[in-house]
Amino acid sequence: MKSFLLVIFFCFSVSIVNYAQNNAVNTDEKLVYIASYTLSGLLTEIAQISLETSPVKTSTATLLKLKFTATTFSKFDNFFKVRDLYESYVNPKTLTPLLYKRDIVEGGFKRIEQYKFNHKTKTIDCFVHKFQKNGEFKENISVPNSGNTKDLIATIYNVRNLDFTKLKVGQTKSFHFIFDTAEKIITIKYLGKETINSNVGKKECYKMSLTLKNDNALKGTNDNLLWLSADVAKIPVLAKFKIAIGTGELKIKSATGLLN
Repeated sequence: MKSFLLVIFFCFSVSIVNYAQNNAVNTDEKLVYIASYTLSGLLTEIAQISLETSPVKTSTATLLKLKFTATTFSKFDNFFKVRDLYESYVNPKTLTPLLYKRDIVEGGFKRIEQYKFNHKTKTIDCFVHKFQKNGEFKENISVPNSGNTKDLIATIYNVRNLDFTKLKVGQTKSFHFIFDTAEKIITIKYLGKETINSNVGKKECYKMSLTLKNDNALKGTNDNLLWLSADVAKIPVLAKFKIAIGTGELKIKSATGLLN
């Protein structure tokens, strides 16, 4: 199940821009998804995923807070309870990450993280607090940042600023993000447009496949797919993925507060 939730992020995390001007992500928007997974050979709805944005004022600036939550439905809590919270604080104009927080409960595992992005020194200062059966563990790690590495939540939102009109069908791109204090590299292939029937209406979408170069979470060739709405907001509408122990889907349930 932990691999399933990690793949959810990978299916959303397709950013091939650096710090482009934000022209797609609105403040005070909310996207809700239903996550399904193959159980006993049947695709079963097991969790709800929410992504929300909101402005946050500090003493020196106004930031944009990006919030991701994942919650298993109560009937699956005895099997594998998930209560995950991820937050990223970014520049609202460029979606450049400044601070990232993670507080997760997955089964009997609990983990708290905080990453500070220092763009002047090109480093990411990571604090990790793990709660395990054999005790609690804390560590501080400084990770080099080439200047293009983002946290996972900021990466999810950066994709929506990509100009797909400049991509050719079959074109591939690779990019970097940080997860569990380690840099990950993902490659996408643009597959063209496809119309999807969804809970938010019939949507013309940009379709792409995903592969991971340095992680074995995703399996197969062209089995991990993502559809983004071909409009101003470019929201994720549908994702399908394959992992070692099965397949899964994410379908949009509702969307509010979007740019038109």
